[in-house]
Amino acid sequence: MAEKHLRRRAVEELTGLSRSTIYDLMSKGQFPRPVKLTGRAVAWPESALVAWLDSRQSTAA
Repeated sequence: MAEKHLRRRAVEELTGLSRSTIYDLMSKGQFPRPVKLTGRAVAWPESALVAWLDSRQSTAA
C-alpha cells in the first residue's frame, strides 16, 4: 500500500503550526522536508510527520 502524503494545509491542521513556522523550522533542519509530487506540487509523507510529532512529545515529557 502506498504511503499517504499530506499537502501543506493538512500539515498545518495536523501539527497546529502556521505556514511560516513550518518553513522556518524546515530551514533550521527541525522539520521534515516535503517531497516533490509534480513540477510545482509538494507534500509531506505522513510517516515523517508522525515521527516528528512523536519526537516532540518525547522531548516535552
